[in-house]
Amino acid sequence: MTNLKPIMDKTHAWATSYAKRRGYKLNPDDEMVQLVVEGLAKNKAELGKQYCPCRIVSGNVEQDRKIICPCVYHHDEIKENGSCHCSLFFKH
Repeated sequence: MTNLKPIMDKTHAWATSYAKRRGYKLNPDDEMVQLVVEGLAKNKAELGKQYCPCRIVSGNVEQDRKIICPCVYHHDEIKENGSCHCSLFFKH
């Protein structure tokens, strides 16, 4: 089994940086952030890509490219709902 801690640390740092650059913030619920980061890290370790843990990987490379975090849907979701589907990124 892969040690996810280094991948999770890197993923958390990336998410924090990405949110700041884009004018978003991370979910204020640290436990939820950790769950999403863990899911992203598991997908990275097991599937080779940082697929959104709240979406289903189909195996179709073209389709699945859309759900690599940050997915193609997150800007619209944040604009419309205040957060992305995974509840990682929130409107600032």
